[in-house]
Amino acid sequence: MPEKQPAALSVNSRMRQPVLPPTLGHVDPHALWQEIVSGACGCNDPLVKGLLATGIRNHGSFRGALAALIGRKLGDRSVADDALAELVTEVFDADPDIVAAAAADLVAIRERDPATAEYVTPFLFFKGYHAVQSYRVAHWLWHNGRSYLALHLQSRCSELFAVDIHPAARLGRRILLDHGTGIVIGETSVLEDDVSLLQGVTLGGTGKNVGDRHPKVRRGVLIGAGAKILGNIEIGEGAKVGAGSIVLESVSPYTTVVGNPARPVGTRHSSLPAFTMDQMLPPLDYII
Repeated sequence: MPEKQPAALSVNSRMRQPVLPPTLGHVDPHALWQEIVSGACGCNDPLVKGLLATGIRNHGSFRGALAALIGRKLGDRSVADDALAELVTEVFDADPDIVAAAAADLVAIRERDPATAEYVTPFLFFKGYHAVQSYRVAHWLWHNGRSYLALHLQSRCSELFAVDIHPAARLGRRILLDHGTGIVIGETSVLEDDVSLLQGVTLGGTGKNVGDRHPKVRRGVLIGAGAKILGNIEIGEGAKVGAGSIVLESVSPYTTVVGNPARPVGTRHSSLPAFTMDQMLPPLDYII
């Protein structure tokens, strides 16, 4: 049986290395914001002060800063920055759970990414994080009769971040898109909580089929760089997909697969690889 995940740490942990155990419970956006503001105040670089003021210090809350950030990033001549930020604020008002999910996503990055020592960096600069939060707004718009606006945000994310997430896809909390570049998540894809994807991952279809045609990725899955998962298949809880693999069949829980086409290797593991970000593979008995 998979081992039970240990209890969560608070968002105030300042450890340099990824924090284990992971934070699985509620993340207080206010407490998180206080830590972000504190981190921003510690920078005295004169060339960065304006950036930190615009992105963080001029705002009184996590939700306000996030709405302004999405507006600045995705605004264009079609939908102005201020108008888009106001729209995002309205979405947050209608569904506060989006803000809670955004806070949980940020904590997940801090805990899993060894290059992240604090929260200011991913909040301001990580396009994988920006893409997921923009998707969350587009997803709400898609399900509330504003599909063209949702698709506009999808298009802007693809142009700016090189991340393409269809607004109808379903993503859980604590999602990490590490680096982000080249990630594609199709219309009927499902990502449950605590999933980590690296750059170049595709969750796609197999052709011109319509209806439910994209992968279902269960909790705790780690998908390595450049992996392609195609079709309405299931990647079981705690599975690991090796970098560059092409997956055309469902993967059993707590199983590692690698290759083209992907096949199971090694024995079943008992942990959730999305938390550890351990991309090492067991010894292989074949060469591609």
